Amino acid sequence: MSQPQAAVGASVARVDARERVTGRTKYAGDNSPAGVVHAVIVDSTVGRGRVTGIDARAAEAQRGVLKVISHLNAPKLPPLTGGWPPPGALRAFQDDRVRFFGQPVAVVVAATLESAQHAASLVEVSYDARPVSTDLAAAPSASDPQTYARGDADGALGAADVKLDLAYRMARNHHNPMEPAGTVARWDGDRLTLWEKTNWVGGTVMTMAAEFGMPADKVRVIAPAVGGGFGSSGRTWVHTAIAAMAAREVKRPVKLVLTRRQTYFGVGYRPAYEYGLRLGSDRRGRLAASVHDVRSETSSYETYSESVLVPGRMLYHTPNVRQAYGPVPLDVNTPTFMRGPGYASGIYPIESALDELAHELGLDPIELRLRNEPSADEASGLPFSTRRLRECYRVGAREFGWHRRNPEPRSTRDGDWLIGMGMAAGVYDTQRGEAQVSVRLDADGTALLQSATSDMGPGTATSMTQVAADALGLTMRRVTFRLGDSLMPPATIHAGSRTMASVGSAVQDGCDKLRRQAITLAVGDKGSPLHGVAPADVVVRGGRLYDKSDPARGETYQRLLARNNLTHLETLGSYAGATGTEKFSFYAYAATFAEVAVDVTLGLVRVRRMVGVYDAARIISPKLADSQAIGAMIGGIGQALLEHTVTDHRDGRIVNANLADYLVPVHADIPTDLKAIYIDGEDYKADPIGVKGLGEIVIVGVAPAIANAVFNATGRRIRELPITPEALL
Repeated sequence: MSQPQAAVGASVARVDARERVTGRTKYAGDNSPAGVVHAVIVDSTVGRGRVTGIDARAAEAQRGVLKVISHLNAPKLPPLTGGWPPPGALRAFQDDRVRFFGQPVAVVVAATLESAQHAASLVEVSYDARPVSTDLAAAPSASDPQTYARGDADGALGAADVKLDLAYRMARNHHNPMEPAGTVARWDGDRLTLWEKTNWVGGTVMTMAAEFGMPADKVRVIAPAVGGGFGSSGRTWVHTAIAAMAAREVKRPVKLVLTRRQTYFGVGYRPAYEYGLRLGSDRRGRLAASVHDVRSETSSYETYSESVLVPGRMLYHTPNVRQAYGPVPLDVNTPTFMRGPGYASGIYPIESALDELAHELGLDPIELRLRNEPSADEASGLPFSTRRLRECYRVGAREFGWHRRNPEPRSTRDGDWLIGMGMAAGVYDTQRGEAQVSVRLDADGTALLQSATSDMGPGTATSMTQVAADALGLTMRRVTFRLGDSLMPPATIHAGSRTMASVGSAVQDGCDKLRRQAITLAVGDKGSPLHGVAPADVVVRGGRLYDKSDPARGETYQRLLARNNLTHLETLGSYAGATGTEKFSFYAYAATFAEVAVDVTLGLVRVRRMVGVYDAARIISPKLADSQAIGAMIGGIGQALLEHTVTDHRDGRIVNANLADYLVPVHADIPTDLKAIYIDGEDYKADPIGVKGLGEIVIVGVAPAIANAVFNATGRRIRELPITPEALL
């Protein structure tokens, strides 16, 4: 870097921390434009069938009720074209079909939330109900699974010295962020403004433009803050269209926020999985073959699939691989991304099976993994841009004290508790997308950057401010980064760990351009102390431009702009997206270590400590990185031990659609000893700022590390998540 790096790499507080902790941050549902009214959705009480009648008379008679909208009186939406939203996506009140329990069948709009809630309870809906199919285990497999193969997996498996034939199951998980999904919609003539819970304002613009058959430039989406998402707000759901439709019908701004219960079927979830895995190896543990047969749930009206097969193709040297993955259509709402989508689910069977193979062979689990380290990506044939997984193992084993692990299961006790240690590897692809950022330097020496990116928790504004401050040679206090408005320069979706690489590279580009613009102005200005200096010799620090060979020779941005009668300098930074994909294989890696205690009598599992070591390339903000990593460890505890959506297969009703019955980790479940370590290094093959992304990789491998520790503690191999006390008794 030609510029001094003072902000990048520093553990700084979030730039918006005070606003968030004092409650001044506005989330979607906090917006109340003049004249706003409230909408409450009426949900179906059957899981499949048709609506045969809707009696809204009692609701419409209530004081303050403006309208009840259903398929009986909803405006007809134009046909979707161009593949956006996704083919088959649920649309607002366009027919009488019921596709899943909880599907919106009507919406009540009233002057107050309370009157809308009461009126919604008075809407009577009759149905022609049909039998439902919601049980993945009982449903037939998809007829056209996704497949992958290399070598002769069946032949190599048959000839292998050691064979494992294993079956794993993973329960459906729901995101449960603090902020529920919600929308405030307002029409100004033919223009639609949405205050929306979304981590992709551009995606919501495209969806709403398609839904209502209008130009995209007539839609504005505002989402400067997202109160957690974990993937649930990565696409636009039907309630957003319902709010916009209701606002247009009543000619008033409409606020619609889902209840906690409604978030269980109003937005997506991590789908349940069945994963059959067969492994073959020689007696030294070198893998010869793997066969993966995977099924997951999806909706009957839309197909959702994710990258669940990728780890099995490239994580370990395996000459012969065969894979099949079939999403199974069920009478459920559509699944969606959830932190580490695909990879977090796919890594659990693989890393559990590796642990089983290590135990079968009498090998240390790390040694087995080292014996199967590939020299290149065997799925693509490409070299890795970087792969520091060996170092992750080494550092993690040292920091965790892996040498103290007794490989004999059920051999370590602490009173009534059985103690075990486990580990697992993790991988996640390095995603990047197009992004733009406007950069403006004002005459007072402050900078303003703007981009239509989002922040659902990682601290986007803070990390971008760090990059900008160093590139412009300013302190962080002199830089402001604004985001979350579709009127700002466009950016890729805030998901897939791609924001830092994508938007951060655009920030770097724009700030470099602006700094060079100021330097060019200074060295060509006869009134400047820097006149005649070679531009490459000028450095900016603390808002002052100076000759690096003669630091006393220089001036501030303020003096430079004032002398040239300029109110500001501005430019547009851009990043074109992923490059080098034909030359290199781009992934981030992790090694997670866990120690658990299992109560001998009750089967209760407590995680006592964890260490995560990550090859995520350059770390821009260590404090934010720790927040991501520790949060992911906690999320992984939920996936491994607690989280499980329970469905009544008689009608498709979600039984535990609340935070009392759907268990997530609370303080009593979380150890105080959680440690994240980042392997030094950059990956400038991936992007101009050398990062790989961190938000997803940190959860990939947590669940199998815990599961492997449970086996080491108890000698019981549980192949179903979550691992409940009942399974251990």
